Amino acid sequence: MDETDELRAWLIALRTPGLGPGGLREALVATGGRIDAMPTWLRRQATALGEGAAAWLDTPDETRLAEDIAWLAEPGHRLLRCTEADFPPQLETIPQPPGALFVAGDAGLLLHPQVAIVGARGASPAGLDHARRFARALALAGFTVVSGMADGIDGAAHEAALEAGGATVAVVGTGPDRVYPRKHHALARRIAAQGVVVSEFPPGTAARADHFPRRNRIISGVALGTVVVEAGLQSGSLITARLAGEQGREVFALPGSILNPLARGCHRLIRDGARLVEDPAEVIEALTPAARALGVELAERLARPDTPAPARPGGWRDDPDYRRLLDALGHDPATLDELVRRSGLTAAALSSMLLMLELEGWVASLPGNRYQGLPG
Repeated sequence: MDETDELRAWLIALRTPGLGPGGLREALVATGGRIDAMPTWLRRQATALGEGAAAWLDTPDETRLAEDIAWLAEPGHRLLRCTEADFPPQLETIPQPPGALFVAGDAGLLLHPQVAIVGARGASPAGLDHARRFARALALAGFTVVSGMADGIDGAAHEAALEAGGATVAVVGTGPDRVYPRKHHALARRIAAQGVVVSEFPPGTAARADHFPRRNRIISGVALGTVVVEAGLQSGSLITARLAGEQGREVFALPGSILNPLARGCHRLIRDGARLVEDPAEVIEALTPAARALGVELAERLARPDTPAPARPGGWRDDPDYRRLLDALGHDPATLDELVRRSGLTAAALSSMLLMLELEGWVASLPGNRYQGLPG
């Protein structure tokens, strides 16, 4: 089965009405991971899935599939599948993990330690300032800021991370080619260039109310912790915070005036056990151990026979691929794509190795998603 046929089979499955991420993963288990066998298996389940599924599987919309494939063929676009080594391991432990993600930008950033910053769309000026302050500090500390590219707190967090020269992840509730709200077209382009836009919805998918809770589970799922800046009692940010808690992630909330209705959601979170934070340093201190643990986990997950994860600090020194990476880094900063070309190693392997070397002080992560070797 060549790559085009495999991609087409994935797209057919992802667009099958009634299947969903849980059904997709069930199909992968039932077929032993053989994506070529999935359409046949799905046809046998079509009755349970409904008439729409049967009609789609019998006569898929070839125009729509061709448009999907054309979007994926554009530079920087990718379908990141749960069967691939560099699929974010954080998402494997959440309820209803996505089966695949449509990505525009640097997919490797999904393997970096991330912190979610969420809050009200109609945020106050003070709330926007807090979002920018936390995002800037987190980005400068080496965390990738993740949010939903909504108006208000989300947009302010994305922009501040970019202005600090850091990276940011936007998880959207539309197809990856759609921008919602429309005012964020320029921001979406900047994020795709300096970070990554992620969606579990295929290209062309419009915004729908039920998409955003689904999006929120991914925002909280890829992050080590979620910071809620401002939130009313009916805010969608409280859904993200609740999901983060259910996923075993840290939840942080900024307190506010008792007269500010946008502080009530944060106060409720604090009463329910969220950490009260006033300064970004508190978040950084709390999440640094988890970030280091994530680096070790990724090294083990992405290990290949020819790039084994080091069993102890410094155990990589005798590994020829690590030497190739250090030689490829040279003296000047380089992007991940440049390191792939220079070293001949895969992006997945390099992401793991760079994290390990960064934790041990041999590599520095620089603004613009670049890396530079440090004197050893």
